[in-house]
Amino acid sequence: MTETVHRVPRRRRAATLLAGALLALVVVLLGPAAPASAHATLLSTSPAANSVVSQPPAAVLLTFSEPVSPIAGKLRVTGPDGRADAGEPRVEGTNVYLNLGPNTPNGTYLVTYRVISADGHPVVGAFTFSIGAPSPGGPPAEAEEAATSPVVTTLFPIVRYIGYAGLLLLVGAVLVLTTLWPQRLASGPLVRLAYVGAALIGVATVLEVALEVPYVVGGGLLSGGVDGWKEVLGSRFGTAHLVRLGVLGVSLLLLRPVVRGRSWGSDRILLCVLGVVGLATWSVSGHPGASPAPMISVVADMVHLGSMSIWVGGLVMLFLFVLPRANAVELSAIVPVWSRWATYAVGALILTGIAQALIEVGSFNALIDTRYGWLVMAKAGLVLVILAVASGSRRLVAPIATEEPGAANKLRMIVLAEVAIIALVLGTTAVLVQTTPARTAANQVEGPQLRSMTMNSKLFTLQSDVAPAAIGINEVHLYAFSPTGGPITIEEWKATASLPSQGIDAIEITLLRLSESHAIGQVTLPAAGDWEFTFTLRTTEIDQATVKATVNITS
Repeated sequence: MTETVHRVPRRRRAATLLAGALLALVVVLLGPAAPASAHATLLSTSPAANSVVSQPPAAVLLTFSEPVSPIAGKLRVTGPDGRADAGEPRVEGTNVYLNLGPNTPNGTYLVTYRVISADGHPVVGAFTFSIGAPSPGGPPAEAEEAATSPVVTTLFPIVRYIGYAGLLLLVGAVLVLTTLWPQRLASGPLVRLAYVGAALIGVATVLEVALEVPYVVGGGLLSGGVDGWKEVLGSRFGTAHLVRLGVLGVSLLLLRPVVRGRSWGSDRILLCVLGVVGLATWSVSGHPGASPAPMISVVADMVHLGSMSIWVGGLVMLFLFVLPRANAVELSAIVPVWSRWATYAVGALILTGIAQALIEVGSFNALIDTRYGWLVMAKAGLVLVILAVASGSRRLVAPIATEEPGAANKLRMIVLAEVAIIALVLGTTAVLVQTTPARTAANQVEGPQLRSMTMNSKLFTLQSDVAPAAIGINEVHLYAFSPTGGPITIEEWKATASLPSQGIDAIEITLLRLSESHAIGQVTLPAAGDWEFTFTLRTTEIDQATVKATVNITS
């Protein structure tokens, strides 16, 4: 007896310390997220894509919409001589620097990148720029990059679905056993189901990490190797999943005495704390952890996931165990309590769902024009159907309380319908996690563009970049070279923009000379259409030439 008294406090103290450490790690993971936007996008580069610069840059700069993690060997600058960049990339916040070697010949350079965004998704792309003049043979050949296998992208939602199913079984079984289960009934089946749920969470967590390796590195199921695993485990995604496994292990130490009713109140409180930490690992490793308002998004997502687990997990336990085994007297006590809890859970589910949609969708156009928006609307429609079905179950609370014949069987059929529709909702949620948020997708489609043009005259070659090529203020970069691609000195720069189709006469562009062959300016364009840009450059006291280009300006 004395031995047991000493052993239990040690177990509880160890579990408490572990829970505190895991909670602190989740807070650390959440902290650096702001400000960010789920699914990082490349905002700008220096040198600009498709531009021609007169002098070799010390480094190539890539600026993303959120902090990213570079993948070893996946960020390269390849020159016309086939040589790549020098050294490892340097990351400072949202900026990634790729250093160039001391000897950089003139010609076209190819920049390829593959990085991990804050929500665990890979960001892949490539662009070119030229030093002196474009290479006659075009850009260097791009190294063959293994694409992510469709098997990997297909398995991800399936594995997430398994993890969600395990969470529902675990939460539902523990909730019913500790609060609603009649004492006269054997608890063995629910205890086993709780362990099945925990096992599904553990398996899904390991499989998610295993799939993340080829997902971010590229290739098939077994791609990535040791370096790929290091990249993933060192990222926010990997750390959150390791925390989830730790939470699961500590929870299992407390689960058995709790579900069998042989625990202290402090054990139950500790188990609830672990549950909160566990829910946080889903949120900080996905879209909420990288949203424009991460603290709000993560809390809303945790409440959303917790409410779903209580509601759906409780429904499953109600259908599988409580309704078939409890007698009329027991059901008359259990069903009203469950109905009240379900109402609270559904209310929280709806409110947090709306909050998440407002953050991740952002606009009505993004809702109707993106895959993410369509999935959100489909999920909302399914939830409305569930609520309509659930209203039928609420009408049966009073008949069950008065032991009306057949009421329990009717309730069982309605609950079955609810569970079936909820299975579809979980599937939609699993796909949503892998889909680019509507806000980001809309920006990718409608975001700023760069119009780059090359114009030739007998005196010079002019490279012009116009961005964002949309109504409003546009920035114009001008780079001048000799007809052979060598350096040149421009004594005077002049530029205008006109839209003859709408009767808009030439608007003068004020240019600022930055170097002998580089000038920059801004112009406000009031309408969309094919604008005619005219550039006049004077190379000597008496020599000048004029070139023109048409730029499509969007609304």
